[in-house]
Amino acid sequence: MSSRATLFLSVVIWLVSMGANSLCAQETFYKGKTLNFVVGASPGGGFDVYTRIIARHMGKYIPGTPTIVVQNMTGAGRLIAANHTYSRANPDGLTVGVWVGSVTLQRYLGATGITFDPMKFEWIGVPVQQTFVCAFSKASGITGMDKWFGASRPVKIGGQAPGTRLDDIPMILKSALGLPIQLIQGYKGTSDVVLAVDSGEADGICTSWQGLKASWRRQIESGNAVVVLQTNPKSIAELPNVPLAIDFAKTDDAKKLIQVGIHDVNAVTLAYSAPPGTPKDRVQILRKAFGATLKDSEFLVDAKKADLEVDPMTGEELQTTIAGFQKLPPQVMARLKEILLPKK
Repeated sequence: MSSRATLFLSVVIWLVSMGANSLCAQETFYKGKTLNFVVGASPGGGFDVYTRIIARHMGKYIPGTPTIVVQNMTGAGRLIAANHTYSRANPDGLTVGVWVGSVTLQRYLGATGITFDPMKFEWIGVPVQQTFVCAFSKASGITGMDKWFGASRPVKIGGQAPGTRLDDIPMILKSALGLPIQLIQGYKGTSDVVLAVDSGEADGICTSWQGLKASWRRQIESGNAVVVLQTNPKSIAELPNVPLAIDFAKTDDAKKLIQVGIHDVNAVTLAYSAPPGTPKDRVQILRKAFGATLKDSEFLVDAKKADLEVDPMTGEELQTTIAGFQKLPPQVMARLKEILLPKK
């Protein structure tokens, strides 16, 4: 064998050995460990349901097959879970935060209480680029857009805190379309707002169609709850006769607010991230396992049973999208800041 052939064979053997050692190290790390999903929403809502089904199947795609548990950490519009993932969770590859990615826009708008740098998170991915709707109880009397525009009083919509879609979508609609809205903040998540609407404490909610189906299906199917508006660039197949918010916008500025503040942010709402400083090899393990889970046949069966859609975004795509928020035109940023940030 020539010296060149011998050298080539040695390099191949070395590379194979390094790969085997790396895989072995990964398996050794995760074997017997517990991977914790920290969900910044209450049990029963869309964030919680998606994560529990993902957790049921993702372990088999991680070397060492760790146990996966789900921890609900509610409060401050999912900001507590985001800040916990950023600064308190051990960056060892055993924590994944599940919180509303739209909070990253709030960070660039200059909101207080957001202590993290969005670009330092290790973004894992998004299981579904969510679509959003506004729905009301039949008892509220808001059964169509004519009723909403013509309401004699501000319509009570349940919210959480600035930076969440439950808050930001109604506030943008109020400014862009002139809809009469009274936002009631402080609820922990979609399921809690739904309970408030059922009790008559609130009239309705603007939330993800995926989450609404998970927590309010019976009322919608029975006609006791009515979806009156979609806040998406195009219609949801299941709601062909429900109008789009942007079609009611009468000015270019109103359309721009809806496009940037609602459409562009909706896609990254259900964001999964690991703490800053998580080893890059473990980030890649989590990204690959996350992506593989969303294609898993058993996962897809469970998702279908729960009526959950799957329209994923990779960790790399998620990171690029969030980076784009800090590059918005100054005039758009200024208007969004005026609408979305709490008045001092």
